[in-house]
Amino acid sequence: MEIKDQVRGLRESTGMNRKEFCAYFGIPYRTMTEWELGHRKLPDYVLRMMKYQVKMEKLDKQGGTVDGT
Repeated sequence: MEIKDQVRGLRESTGMNRKEFCAYFGIPYRTMTEWELGHRKLPDYVLRMMKYQVKMEKLDKQGGTVDGT
């Protein structure tokens, strides 16, 4: 899967629209648009950090921890 598809999939998995996702992560709207369209390369470390943050938010909402307890 291409990085542009991964970042779009991550955003969609949160239920946020592009504007909300950008505000949450402090990313300029145009930058996010260019990442999702594949016009600009998203640094791998940024995608990993965003995935981590989304995962931690989901765990926190579920009252769980990283190890599943």
